[in-house]
Amino acid sequence: MTAAPAQATRLPPAPASSRSVWIMLLALTTAFALSQSYRSVAALMASPLQGDFGLGAQALGLFAGAFHFAFGAMQLFMGIGIDLHGVRRTVLTAFPIAIAGSAVSALAGSYGMLVAGQVLIGIGCAPAFLVCTVFIARNMPADRFAAISGITLGLGGIGMLLTGTPLAWLIEASSWRMGFWVLGGLAGLAWLLIWALVHEPVQPAHNTHPKESVSQALAGFAALFTLPHTLGIMLLACVGYASFIALRGLWLGPLLMERHGFSLVQSGNVALVMSLASLFGPPLFGRFDPGPKHRRRWITGFTLLLAALFAAFAMTHNTVIDVVGPVVIGVLSGFMVLQYADVRSAYPAAMTGRAMAVFTMAIFLGVAAMQWFTGLVASLASSYGVEPYTAVLAAIALLLALGALAFTALPGPPKAQA
Repeated sequence: MTAAPAQATRLPPAPASSRSVWIMLLALTTAFALSQSYRSVAALMASPLQGDFGLGAQALGLFAGAFHFAFGAMQLFMGIGIDLHGVRRTVLTAFPIAIAGSAVSALAGSYGMLVAGQVLIGIGCAPAFLVCTVFIARNMPADRFAAISGITLGLGGIGMLLTGTPLAWLIEASSWRMGFWVLGGLAGLAWLLIWALVHEPVQPAHNTHPKESVSQALAGFAALFTLPHTLGIMLLACVGYASFIALRGLWLGPLLMERHGFSLVQSGNVALVMSLASLFGPPLFGRFDPGPKHRRRWITGFTLLLAALFAAFAMTHNTVIDVVGPVVIGVLSGFMVLQYADVRSAYPAAMTGRAMAVFTMAIFLGVAAMQWFTGLVASLASSYGVEPYTAVLAAIALLLALGALAFTALPGPPKAQA
């Protein structure tokens, strides 16, 4: 008998191939695309829901914000889930809650049940984009993070196309309830795709750190807020994406129908074009990411440009501007992918996952707050005889300007200051 050769000792499993990593990322992106559909349904469902439930502007804002509040509030827990149980298990466990929320929304017989359905959908969709960013950070080259995140955001934006003309046609042909049934069915297909195609890629051999406990993970999240540059990053996060979603996901349809007499399908066509435009922004800005030295200046400049566009949009009541303006805003909103790259470079590698989770939490709590706040602004404006959409768009412009001020006036990360 001969001894087994030394070369026969077990070697670590080979890492996933580049092709399989891309396939898994695309599968994860399907859940993100459905979350984009869910978060933008209010723009076309607003009028039918107002008719069925007698909703005012403030109640409509709360309905639209419920998804985002639940989505944002769950980010820390989803981040912990990803750290402890991995990307695949976290998204497969959470996403069925969104499917259940679709059914609750479709069957809603009261406003309270409708809001409860939105909360369930928000909880179920909570890990949808976070798993994509963590997956990219862990399995893709660091110098391509902005570019690949931009591609992912662009592909995920396809979900918004569903809530343009197709959803408008479906609602007119049947009802808003059928919209929720269809989205729930598509979410089920996305879950099956992730279950079939996604697995946890092997972590690098040197990554031998034991998993954190829940209490250690929470302490790690708390440590983020002891760093002086976190506040400015999070305050800007609260208003950037929120401005785009407030327009596309809530106010665009009612504005076009009430200001200019557009039909639901015509409003859906504008929403569709805005969504198409928003697909190109993230890959474009990701491709031309200027790097850490100039990235924060770009972020500030484009935030102020977006504020100026909203201010101009508020002051004019021209049909062409009200149609073209949202399309331009859709393209420019892609600069927000630079904020993800900024967060990735602003924290040590060991804090990247939780920094992304807190950043994403700030984004969607900001969306929820802006949906609610602009609903309040619209109600107050109407009571004072002011055109509500003028007040809403002006309020969004002001919030963007304040976010840019906080981002520049508060301390920045050491690398950005170098």
